[in-house]
Amino acid sequence: MAIRWTGHEWRGTIAAMKRLLPSIAAFGLLAISGTAHASLPVGAKAPAFSTQAAKGGKTMPFDLREALRRGPVVLYFYPKAFTQGCTLEAHAFAEATPEFAKAGATVIGMSADDLPTLQKFSTEACRDKFAVAMATPQIIKEYDVSLKKAGAPAGMTDRTSYVIAKDGRIVMVHSDLDYRDHVKLALEAVNKLKK
Repeated sequence: MAIRWTGHEWRGTIAAMKRLLPSIAAFGLLAISGTAHASLPVGAKAPAFSTQAAKGGKTMPFDLREALRRGPVVLYFYPKAFTQGCTLEAHAFAEATPEFAKAGATVIGMSADDLPTLQKFSTEACRDKFAVAMATPQIIKEYDVSLKKAGAPAGMTDRTSYVIAKDGRIVMVHSDLDYRDHVKLALEAVNKLKK
């Protein structure tokens, strides 16, 4: 059955679409911008936590206070293991691991994935270079990294990177779903701490 529209109906539909266009455009910009929320501010004390982690496929405990005794910590939250952006981000952190080590920094990836998934991700995506750990609901809340995006499953983390100085203060925050600048900005912040 064919539907026939009169000229008046077409004009009404086009006018309605023109009225909606600014709203649709604004929604599109929000969807691709990636800056979801404020996260913790620079200068704040990083909440201490302990959790389970994996490196090179092996499980291990991770304690932020212990890691900070050795030097600064790059704590980067990512939404989900084995998704395209998260895998590419893990590759980038793996490639930069020697530079972070030169600056005395520990890199630790954090997501709400379960431990078996993290074990596999630590080998395949992180290339055995750094640990990835379980971001519990409490950690997600304390670091204000809950992914607040329409359609995202509950409990996922936003893509937010923190650089935490040895004294436990946050010196850099970058919250953007686009993974590309996280490594570069974290490395710049860590190198500034050496000076």
